[in-house]
Amino acid sequence: MTKKKMIQTVGKRKMAVARLTAKPGTGKITINGKSFDNYSPYVAKLSIEEPLILAGLKAKELDFQIDVRGGGIFGQSSAIRQAIAKALVELDKTLKKTFNDYDGTLLVADVRRTEPHKPSRSRAGPRRRKQLSKR
Repeated sequence: MTKKKMIQTVGKRKMAVARLTAKPGTGKITINGKSFDNYSPYVAKLSIEEPLILAGLKAKELDFQIDVRGGGIFGQSSAIRQAIAKALVELDKTLKKTFNDYDGTLLVADVRRTEPHKPSRSRAGPRRRKQLSKR
C-alpha cells in the first residue's frame, strides 16, 4: 500500500448493518470488540473468510475493525463479508472483477425484503387464503 490511509465501508444484508474501519496492519480482524478466531458458527466464519481468500496477500496489509448490528447471525456474516470486500476493492481496484465473478453479492447489497402482511389475516401471512372446499 503506497498511502497509509484509513478505509471506511458499510455492508448490508436484510436488517444487518456492518460498519468497517480498515487500517494498515497485519490482517487482524475484530468483530464487535472480539477476535475473529472466537467467531461462531463455523459456516458463518467461512463465508466471512471468502473475500480474504480471494484477495490473497492483499488482505494481510490491513487490520479490520468491524461493528455489526441488527439481523441474525447469517445476515450479519453476509454484511461483514460485503464490508470487507468493499474495503479490499478500495485498496486494490483489480479485485473488483474477481469478486464479481465469484459472487455478485460481495459488492452489491441484496435489496430483497419480506412482504408485509395484509389486513384481516395478519397472523397467517401476506398471501394466505382459506382452503377451498369443493363439497
